[in-house]
Amino acid sequence: MNNRIKIILGLLVLVVISCAKNPFTGKNTMAFVPNSQIFPMAFQQYDAFLSENKVVKGTTDAKRIENIGIKIKTAAERYLTANGNAGYLKDYQWEYNLVDDPTVNAWCMPGGKIVFYTGILPICKDDAGIAAVMGHEVAHALANHGQQRMSAGLLQQVGQVGAAIAVGNKSPETQAAVMQAYGVGSQVGGMLPFSRSHESEADMIGLTLMAIAGYEPMNAVYLWERMSANSSGNAPPEILSTHPSNQTRIANLTALVPEAKKEAAKFGVTFK
Repeated sequence: MNNRIKIILGLLVLVVISCAKNPFTGKNTMAFVPNSQIFPMAFQQYDAFLSENKVVKGTTDAKRIENIGIKIKTAAERYLTANGNAGYLKDYQWEYNLVDDPTVNAWCMPGGKIVFYTGILPICKDDAGIAAVMGHEVAHALANHGQQRMSAGLLQQVGQVGAAIAVGNKSPETQAAVMQAYGVGSQVGGMLPFSRSHESEADMIGLTLMAIAGYEPMNAVYLWERMSANSSGNAPPEILSTHPSNQTRIANLTALVPEAKKEAAKFGVTFK
């Protein structure tokens, strides 16, 4: 058996035995690195980030971030428990912090460590806008997108080794051309679509969470309309981006609003 076949068979075995189930979609996902390893690293990185940045404490905005974060967390717990995943969040260590930074961004690390930058608050505009962003970022963590990105990165590296072995007896020029083509192809045809699918999935899950938390889900559409206006059209083509275009997101979210309301109604939450 040659090295190329061994690598392919090894990848197939790895994919089969290293899977986790997304509790929101029911899909099997790659999980080459367990959360028992990822969470401690994430918590350490989060603490390091906070120590190196200006954390806002005790203000009205800081309290809003924490209060809305708790509501989104509670919505996630309710949804997961109702769908047979009561222990899913047992290793999460939730924390919500506002950081003084003009960057228009927010994020949630694996395990529930959340940061909002002050720069995103004017675009969020109100509590519902914050809830839309919070739901989206928390959804990334709940769906183990960080774990999946790490797994995909490992696959990409293994594939690169396989490509190098496959052309090992070719001329240097051929080797260089093949490796360059692999790099571009695996990025544009693999990693970028993978990342965009995560963003769309987080939009869907986040919309459900904000609705269960009591926030009108149409506000997520309004948020992305403001995001789009703020970007002034300065974005790469969707095919070369880690994120769907603003217009794609707006259209997708608009279509998902009725389903989010339907899910929220199961928990006694309704909207006029």
